[in-house]
Amino acid sequence: MKLNMKFIIALLAAAGGLVLTGQSLEAHHSAAMFDDDRTVELSGSVKEFQWKNPHVWIQVIVKNANGTTKEWSVEGGGPNSLSRNGWRPGTFKPGDEVTMRVHPMRDGTAAGNFMAAKWSDGRTLGKWD
Repeated sequence: MKLNMKFIIALLAAAGGLVLTGQSLEAHHSAAMFDDDRTVELSGSVKEFQWKNPHVWIQVIVKNANGTTKEWSVEGGGPNSLSRNGWRPGTFKPGDEVTMRVHPMRDGTAAGNFMAAKWSDGRTLGKWD
C-alpha cells in the first residue's frame, strides 16, 4: 500500500503540534454521576485500597441497620494530587475501621465520591467538622 506523502506530513505536523502545545489526548470523565447535594456517612471496615491512576478506590464493607453487609466503592482523586495532600499507598489498610463521608451515586448504587474519613482512633482525612 502506497502512503500519500502529504498525509504523512500532515500527521507528523499534528502530532508535533500536540507535543509543542502541551495538549493531552487523555480525556477526563465527569463526576455528574455523584449527587453533590447529598452527603452520606458510611461506617465499616476497609476491604481494599486501590492506589491506581486515574483515581484511587476504597472498598468498604458497611454493616446495615438490619445486620447485613454491603460493599461500597468510594472514588478518590488521582494518586499524584492525593500524595501532595498527604495520602500514601498505605493510607487505608484492610481491616481499618472507618467512617467516611461521601457524595453518593445518583442512581442509588453503593458507591460515592470521597469527602472525608475518620478512623476509630480519631485520625481524620479530608474536611471533617
